[in-house]
Amino acid sequence: MIHPEIPLAQSIIQIAKAKGLNTIIISPGSRNAPLTIGFSSDPFFNCYSIADERCAAFFGLGIAQQTLTPAILVCTSGSALLNYYPAVAEAFYSQIPLIVISADRPTEKIDIGDGQTIRQRNVYDNHSLYNANLTEEASASNDLLIQNAISVAINKKGPVHINAPFEEPLYNTLAENTYTPALVDIEKPALPAVDFTSFKELWNNTPKKLVLIGVENPGFMDEEIINLLGNDPSVVVMTEVTSNLHHPNFVSTIDTLITSFSEDDFKKLQPDLLITTGGMVVSKRIKAFLRKYKPKAHWHVDELRAYDTFQALNAHIKADPNLFFKAMYASSEEINSPYQSWVLTLMESRKKGHQKYLENIVFSDFKAFDIIWKHLPGHLQLQISNSASIRYAQLFDTKPSIRVFCNRGTSGIDGSTSTAIGAAVVSKEPTVLITGDIGFLYDSNALWNNYTPKDFKIILINNGGGGIFRILPGHQEQVVFNTYFETEHQLDASHLAKMFGYEYYTATDEQTLEKSLSRLFSEENERPAILEIFTPTKINQDILKEYFKVI
Repeated sequence: MIHPEIPLAQSIIQIAKAKGLNTIIISPGSRNAPLTIGFSSDPFFNCYSIADERCAAFFGLGIAQQTLTPAILVCTSGSALLNYYPAVAEAFYSQIPLIVISADRPTEKIDIGDGQTIRQRNVYDNHSLYNANLTEEASASNDLLIQNAISVAINKKGPVHINAPFEEPLYNTLAENTYTPALVDIEKPALPAVDFTSFKELWNNTPKKLVLIGVENPGFMDEEIINLLGNDPSVVVMTEVTSNLHHPNFVSTIDTLITSFSEDDFKKLQPDLLITTGGMVVSKRIKAFLRKYKPKAHWHVDELRAYDTFQALNAHIKADPNLFFKAMYASSEEINSPYQSWVLTLMESRKKGHQKYLENIVFSDFKAFDIIWKHLPGHLQLQISNSASIRYAQLFDTKPSIRVFCNRGTSGIDGSTSTAIGAAVVSKEPTVLITGDIGFLYDSNALWNNYTPKDFKIILINNGGGGIFRILPGHQEQVVFNTYFETEHQLDASHLAKMFGYEYYTATDEQTLEKSLSRLFSEENERPAILEIFTPTKINQDILKEYFKVI
């Protein structure tokens, strides 16, 4: 085995190994050669080479999303690390551990007009939990900075940045390391014990409690707690497709329930106590409702962070949600409340209207999603891109055995495909990405890698532009809208599929979609596949708006 000659590179590699971090995504370059040589030469590390840095970062994000342990991104100097930034921001807001190691020129080479030099120190300052700006020589102080960065990424669940200056020669190697880093044990800070007494008192005396779950990892809540909440008449639990939480009495299609509410309905739903947990919430309507009809109290339960999304936050309870709800239900008496039963009666009516409406509409985005959801296999990892895709997904009940993920930290379309492929690489289940045409085309370099599993599938809804802008307020059929908002186009994925070696299927109506989905999920493909569904451009918004009126 060979090692880089540069001691600082030896230190970084040995520390990563000592801390058990073995996922390395390398963006090819020259300045990072000492790290590339060292990581790729040691069989302990699983190394991936992704040429496009933006794709590489989201690829690593997808892996970390699944493993819940940091992926390490390694890049050269200059603009390379700036292309990591969208994924860094997503990791920051989605609480996903990510470690960026950027190679840099020595300090004296910065701002003198030398090539590939930018001000790399603290470049992610607004969206990084820790910045380790190393000096050129290996040292105990550098070793501590590296280990602090790793500890923060793991314990605070987010991105950190290690900037490492290397001087030439970069490619020299040695048979043995010449530097041994000073390793330290950094313990995870213990959370202070929470006194639940005052919270439990309010809980036990509140007949209208709304529990809203944002983005969560599958299996985060104990079955005992799920059943306690689901069978409590004083509690309404609202989930989203990204909550990965299921119970017959949970409201999983929020917009279907509240979009057509009257003033009296909203007042009847207005909770006395709002409890939130998890990450970002997709539904704009539930956010608008809770901002206008504020609860008397709002608690957010999360060990690390709380956002005042509804401008009503009273308490950030730094505890595991299971611990919190167990405390609330310990020795508690059931409150006789009509709150949950009223909501469930409404939902039953909405579901009937939902099914009846979908049976009678023409082929469109909404109809395509309905057919897709009916054909999704029982066990898979479902990745959903942002914009219209995640919003349509909110309107359907998803099988509990399907694990759902979406980059809701920044809600950007820029890396959905790359994230899905990274997640697919380490997932033990088949992975399906549902995406729109603009997001797919924007991140098409995601297909440029050697690691995509053969059971990875993309379902691409192509309506000829950014259909989300037709749904949002402000749509007008004019040149400015079509060109600068909707991004009207006549492109398809057929040539990309051929270039990157994907099976390619198409659908243009209900019959061809049914047939193509059956083939997509039943055939034993020897390579990944794309199913491109062509839907009309100009009727989708009317069909969706009419849906909320009719149900």
